[in-house]
Amino acid sequence: MTGRFPIEDVSPVVSCGRYPAKAVVDEPVPVSARAYREGHDALGCNVVWTGPDGEARPFTRMRPGEPGQDRWHATIRPDAVGSWSFAVEAFQDPYLTWQNAVIKKIAAGQGPEDLANDLAEGARVLAAARDLVPTADRPRVADALTALVETDLPLPQRVGPALALADLLWEHPVRELVTTGDTHSIWVDRKRALYSAWYEFFPRSEGAVGGRSGTFATATDRLPGVAAMGFDVLYLPPIHPIGRVNRKGRNNALTAGPTDVGSPWAIGAAEGGHDTIHPDLGTPADFRAFIEAAAAQGLEVAMDLALQCAPDHPWVTEHPEWFTTRADGSIAYAENPPKKYQDIYPVNFDNDPEGIRAEVLRVVLHWVGEGIRIFRVDNPHTKPFDFWHWLIAEVKAVDPDVLFLAEAFTRPAIMHGLGKIGFTQSYTYFTWRTTAAEMREYCEELVESADYMRPNFWPNTPDILHESLQHGGPPMFKIRAVLAALLSPSWGMYAGFELFEHVARPGAEEYLDNEKYELRPRDWAGAEAQGRSLAPFLTTLNRVRRDNPALHQLRNLRFHEIDNPALLCWSKHDPETGNAVIVICSFDSREVQWGNTTLDMPALGFDWHERFTVHDELTGTSYDWGQRNAVRLDPYLQPAHVLTVRRPAPPTETQPAGAEPADLTVAEVPEDLSGGTAPTAPAPTAPVPTPPRRSGPVPTPPRRSATRPPASAPTDAAPKDARWTS
Repeated sequence: MTGRFPIEDVSPVVSCGRYPAKAVVDEPVPVSARAYREGHDALGCNVVWTGPDGEARPFTRMRPGEPGQDRWHATIRPDAVGSWSFAVEAFQDPYLTWQNAVIKKIAAGQGPEDLANDLAEGARVLAAARDLVPTADRPRVADALTALVETDLPLPQRVGPALALADLLWEHPVRELVTTGDTHSIWVDRKRALYSAWYEFFPRSEGAVGGRSGTFATATDRLPGVAAMGFDVLYLPPIHPIGRVNRKGRNNALTAGPTDVGSPWAIGAAEGGHDTIHPDLGTPADFRAFIEAAAAQGLEVAMDLALQCAPDHPWVTEHPEWFTTRADGSIAYAENPPKKYQDIYPVNFDNDPEGIRAEVLRVVLHWVGEGIRIFRVDNPHTKPFDFWHWLIAEVKAVDPDVLFLAEAFTRPAIMHGLGKIGFTQSYTYFTWRTTAAEMREYCEELVESADYMRPNFWPNTPDILHESLQHGGPPMFKIRAVLAALLSPSWGMYAGFELFEHVARPGAEEYLDNEKYELRPRDWAGAEAQGRSLAPFLTTLNRVRRDNPALHQLRNLRFHEIDNPALLCWSKHDPETGNAVIVICSFDSREVQWGNTTLDMPALGFDWHERFTVHDELTGTSYDWGQRNAVRLDPYLQPAHVLTVRRPAPPTETQPAGAEPADLTVAEVPEDLSGGTAPTAPAPTAPVPTPPRRSGPVPTPPRRSATRPPASAPTDAAPKDARWTS
């Protein structure tokens, strides 16, 4: 321990400070610590925080938490990308100590003679405070000091002005015996690191005709449709030359036919490697034009970073030492039993690590130079962690706006470790959480990890078609989209999800006729014109996300009780704007489900007894709600309520001209101010007793009538026959 007061258990701190915590620009970042002192004098705490420019940010006082726990809390809001630092300070607060003593002694009937020493101490504190408050407030402090030492005034008028300074001296305290804790770091990314909506498509499939690959030019025609659905990140699988040696055929067949295009993840051929564009897609100039066209639609292009090679990748010839040689002298291909990837050679990072690092950094910075600021990293858990820690830091030193999404479906410790060492976002276990209880438990784990791991929820990928989508019908596609889009601030989907593609390869959790191994052009416009597309529904979800700032955050996710295990109820609330969204989603794609909510009203910014209006963004219907509400969800109409909260306008009251100020109320002050409150005293008058604090349960309003769906289904709802064909 160093310093006068103990400061412990500071948050956010990742792995005892080994790695920086994470935030994004303008994100409310909660800071907390445990601090305490001996005796009964008041303790105060504050956060000292400094931006990447080296400039200290405004003084930020911490508020005490649950009484008796000595936990202190504050919220900071970083406003720039880069490395920030913060420390917690604890100090003796002589004003609060004085205020506590004076209020108690006056309430006990003590007069000016009994309080002589206290009044003198108050004068000392105010004399010190006079130079600490803003210039405009100094006359108030001076007047309070004058009244305090004026012996001819009645006692209430002597102490009243000083007690009325409680709010001012909370924000600008007199600090004595200041103790500064350890300095900790926070890396702040741009907002897209936390809040984003991803869409994945294969550019070679867009505009493909007669077995001929599409190009960047033909894929440009798909951009308006993706943007119209409200997505803001367009993720492309690898765009590099594809190996010919051991090329896979359709549906991962070991032998490729003469027209088979191969897997984009089998990177490298005679035309080049990781810094080269597949000639069928176009030229570097075509790629730059594609990026510009996407940006014009509000889409940022994300690129795949897959550090693996086809057998005919130039690295295999130029640097055979970068790979693993087996006992028979052949180079080991990738395996994930029972899967075999004969068309892919993994890189062995323990062979010439310096050479490999230099080459990978060169490749990444090449694409950064071409305008790429987001990389989706393929299987990062199969490469050394110290390599990623080094690479991400090196890239961010060149351009701090570059983001990295970790595609790692592996053990929890490894996924969390990747987040800690620098990955901006992470794929998750979302796909395999298929009950309300499982989803709630998992999301609560993710919220606890928000200081270093940002989730990105995907209901499908080219490799993953969960059985819930294979057999759940179109309502399940809506359910998974609602869960992904509204639980996590970042979500994504692979093309074809909006067309309800659901046919799996027998015995596998992946698509039949997988686009990884063949061209798959789709008639997007025709499907939408015929009502066979989920695009209108997805557009609504992304609009709701965009219009409600509460949905741009992760830390504010709160679950509420509902008495049907097939339903999940959650909310997000943004205290700064007052914006709040409540979602109730069914996990049953076949049957109507009823449920009764018990809302945590303070989590929504309400007192327990209040009522408010909610507007269902999916049906256009509004309801009068309170703590307890009945809901009915029909999956063939809408399997979820997406409710935006509309708060009643506060009454406006004006004080008549010349009215007297409110009477002075003696604020209730805890016995031990080491972790107590900062009471506020209004204008001076004779002290009056404080009313007792109310205890016990708060009465709940009577149950209201259930929500009822509209008479007809919205235009984007799937009918019961579901157009569900294989």
